[in-house]
This record gives sequence, structure tokens and C-alpha cells, in this order.
Amino acid sequence: MEYSPTSASRRLVTAEILSIGTEITSGETRDTNAGELARSLTGFGVEVLRMAAVPDRREAVEGAFRSALERADLVVSTGGLGPTPDDLTRESIAAVCGETPTIDPDLERWLRGLWDRRGITFPEMNLKQAWRIPSARSLANPNGTAPGWLVERPNGRVIVVLPGPPREMRPMWRDEALPRLIERGFGSERAVRTLRLTGVGESIVAERIGEALLRQVNPEVATYARADAIDVRMSASPRPASGDLPERSANELLDEVEPLVLAAVGGYVWARGDTSWPEAIGSELERHGWTLATRELGTGGSLVTLLGSRPWLVRSEVLAERPRGSGRADAVGETAELRDAAGSEVGLTVSTRMRGGDTAVSVAVATPVRTARRRTVAFLGGELGRSRAALAAVALLLETLRRDD
Repeated sequence: MEYSPTSASRRLVTAEILSIGTEITSGETRDTNAGELARSLTGFGVEVLRMAAVPDRREAVEGAFRSALERADLVVSTGGLGPTPDDLTRESIAAVCGETPTIDPDLERWLRGLWDRRGITFPEMNLKQAWRIPSARSLANPNGTAPGWLVERPNGRVIVVLPGPPREMRPMWRDEALPRLIERGFGSERAVRTLRLTGVGESIVAERIGEALLRQVNPEVATYARADAIDVRMSASPRPASGDLPERSANELLDEVEPLVLAAVGGYVWARGDTSWPEAIGSELERHGWTLATRELGTGGSLVTLLGSRPWLVRSEVLAERPRGSGRADAVGETAELRDAAGSEVGLTVSTRMRGGDTAVSVAVATPVRTARRRTVAFLGGELGRSRAALAAVALLLETLRRDD
């Protein structure tokens, strides 16, 4: 059935996300869907008011939908669409909407066809996945047996129902739900810019930017501590003319605030947007036509874990002890030898040792035109210290590559 907005359409600018399943609330399954959906919604200018995990209990699921619909324009749920009695999303939404689910003949034919073409007897329990209520439009699921729903309420609020497995959720959200939401009137014009920082803590970043900027509403400036960086996210919506304030587009507002942020923390910026360390380093290596060899000592493989498998990474050694004949004083020479032995143009070595409760880190880089050495101390020991040692290594590598012009 084709999507057709109702006369009660309202623009969807706020949302709540419900992750349904006792496997989530019990901690047996890690929920990645909510974060992905929140990022997608935010990118379209939809404010996510709340994310909640709900167990497979009828009263809990029904109550979560009722309360979410009181607060948000859009409610997006994942999970609870299986054929078993503890999959309660469909009947809970039906109760909230005051409608009775019935078997959709088209969905039934599609479902039975999945089993017929495999020569397997169709389990009648699965007919539950062909249910639909009158106000729901089905969302196709080419990767599973659970169609989704898009439900529009008389007051214009919308429910989008997605399956729980990410391999089913992602394409249904991208290919089925988003196009219909965009057609209907989805989100607000919003511009977002992200600066990625290294070599500094979030509290220092916030202190440098200052409370005045961080408390602004439009444009909004916020800091986030990620596993691989400190992100400074600047976002804005268009501002209409008001009093002495002229009209400004979202990007004009960011053009005004970004120089202030850069003046405060620009020296720590290594990338923009969602660029990863492997992407940034790979871009520089490809620009030069170079390859990389790495050696790490005392890191537990944190460096190779960070870089992953890349065509430009021709050798990656993880050692438990220092090679014979090498010493801490000749880290640069050791790195150059590693580079030459691997037949690469660039060598990178990193070693760690405990210093009190923190991790002492030594990094060396050797390229065809220069070498670099840095000693630093990573906050804390153990796995966190080792991960921060890897970040110190890639930071010096990227800095050195960008100097090689």
C-alpha cells in the first residue's frame, strides 16, 4: 500500500526511541540500534528526547508507547516483531491505537512464499508476522520474516516499528521508513559540524571553549568524549529575524561560531566529521604513495586493533619484549630498521611501561624525509593506558605525515 499523509499531518521534529526485548534489559544483548537511529534522526534535524529499553511484558511495552506518544512527534521502536508469544510490539501498538490487528493477505502470501520456495512446511505461528492494523502501512523486510509498520495517529504523531536484528533494522530504516518520513515532513533544517581533537582531555576542551559558548542554544556547541577522540559538535537551525538580530541561515550561524571554537582548541584538531584514524592516516599515506610498517611493545596489540587490516599496512608486529640489540635510546634507529626490513616507506614503533598508576609511552616515526620521536604519559594503566598509547602513536604519525610536503 502506498504511503499517503493524512489531513492531520504535523512536522516531525521530536522523537523517542524504544528498544524492546528482555534480552536488552537483562544485559544479554548489547543494543546498538538506538544509537544508530539517534544519529540518523539528529542528522535530519529531529531532536531525540529519550531512548528507553523495555522488557517483553505487555504492560511495559504498551505503557512505553503511550507515554512516548504523549511527548514526541515520532516514536521509533526496534524489536518484539517475532512470531512467539513474548513478541508483543504489534498487539501493544494495536491496544494503544484502539485497533484490532488482522492478517494482511499480501503479507501472508509473501510469508508463505518464503517457506514454499525452500520446500519447508510453513509454521502457522508465523502468521502473526502478517498482522496489520488499519492505520499501519507495512514496511518491507527483504532480510527477514518480520515486516515493519508505519502508523500515523489522528493527531499526526507517527510510530515506526522496526525489527531488532541490525541487519534487518538498518535497510528497513534507510530504504523503507526514511523516504516516507521525508515525504511526509520530517525534521528541521539543521547544519552540523564536528571537530575531532586529540592530545587533550574533555574538561580542558570545555574550559578553553568557555561556558558562554557551551551554554548557547542556537548555535549549540557541545563536547563529547569518544573512545578515539574528543569531539566538539557545533549545530544550528535557521534563526528568523528578531528585534536587532538579523535573519541567519544555519550555516551562517556556524560560520560565526566555528572561528571562536578553533581559536580555543584548533591546535588539537586532527580531523572533521566522522573521520576515523585509519581514514585520516590512509589518506595521507595514499597522497604520498607510501606504505606503513608498525611494531608495538607492551600495548597488547592496541595499535593494530585501532588501525585494522588496511592495504597500506604491510607489516604489523606485536611484541612481548624488545628485540635483541635494540634499546630505548635508539628508538628512531629501530623504527628506520623496521621500515627498511618491511620494504615500506614509513615505520612506526610504540612501546609502553608502567609508571606509577599511569603508562609511560615512547613513539617513533621514520619516513623517507624525516624522523620524529615523542615521549608522553598516558593517563591510567591497563587496557585504558594501552589504548591511549595507541592513540599517541597514530597522533604523532599523522602529524609527521602532514609535515612531509
